[in-house]
Amino acid sequence: MISAPDRKKAIELINIAIDSGARLEPACDEVGITPRTYQRWTKGPEIAYDKRPTAKRPTPKNKLSEVEKTDILKVINNKDYADLTPNKIVPLLADKGTYLASESTIYRILREMNQNTHRLKSKEAVRREPATHVATDTNQVWTWDITWLNGPAKGTYFKLYLVIDMFSRFIVGSEVWETENAAYSEILIKRALLSQNIGGKPLILHSDNGSPMKAATFLATLERLGVQSSFSRPRVSNDNPYSEALFKTMKYLPAYPKKGFATLEEARKWANQFVSWYNKEHLHSGISYITPYQRHHGLGEKILENRRHVYAQAKLKHPERWSREIRNWSLPEYVSLNPIKDEELVQINKAE
Repeated sequence: MISAPDRKKAIELINIAIDSGARLEPACDEVGITPRTYQRWTKGPEIAYDKRPTAKRPTPKNKLSEVEKTDILKVINNKDYADLTPNKIVPLLADKGTYLASESTIYRILREMNQNTHRLKSKEAVRREPATHVATDTNQVWTWDITWLNGPAKGTYFKLYLVIDMFSRFIVGSEVWETENAAYSEILIKRALLSQNIGGKPLILHSDNGSPMKAATFLATLERLGVQSSFSRPRVSNDNPYSEALFKTMKYLPAYPKKGFATLEEARKWANQFVSWYNKEHLHSGISYITPYQRHHGLGEKILENRRHVYAQAKLKHPERWSREIRNWSLPEYVSLNPIKDEELVQINKAE
């Protein structure tokens, strides 16, 4: 609600504009009110004020009395209806020749009495929070998934398994097979662990809810290897964003064979070439445009320090071309699986 001094100031500005030849409507638009509001404010010898917020309003004729509300509560809390929703209670009562109120009215009464809770005997659905993992160094959190590569004929596919280090975006494991199988998943993870030489060290492996990821034999293998499994929420694709982004990068490459692969060997050869390019040549936007290999092996800071030096020299040479500081060439201190606030990170670090 606009205060009286603000109203007075607005009216003065509008009057000045009108005296200078402006029309009422454009002048009112400039101060954010309508001509009707201006007319109401200037009615009478003094500035009128809006009395609507404090006005006494008559009781609606269709408002339920307290007695009627009590009667409705007695009926819907009766043992015959206590586990039913108003959407079911109303038609059941109508079948018996009784109408108390509409569904929305009953819901409103339940809210007023703090009874708008789960009324069924079944367990109330619980919203599952997304898995949140934070990596402050390499080989702390891996994510993996399986994508399909077009085969030699329509409807045939090869399955590409890829494991990526969340902190560095480095592909630590890749395999191409003809089917999705938990046994192949075990081979993939074992080879990735050997390549990184992290046997026995804490590691989180995040994936979606596919059958190869949740197979009992695969989970047992992870447990033996000391790897903690983590899964996306059901039917939520963006809970595994790093693997999904990796697949998009791969399939949108100009060199990606849109017509598919003739043989399994051809698919494996191309996948190996892609992994090599992605790890050692691809300048990744999420890590300040250095390669995943450079980030994974601790080479990034030296490269970015050189970039900062080049930018600083360019600014010294032509300061008139720089209205702000040089570009922030720095690496993120941590990477989280899902968006995380700084205070949440502090709590996670304390727990660890």
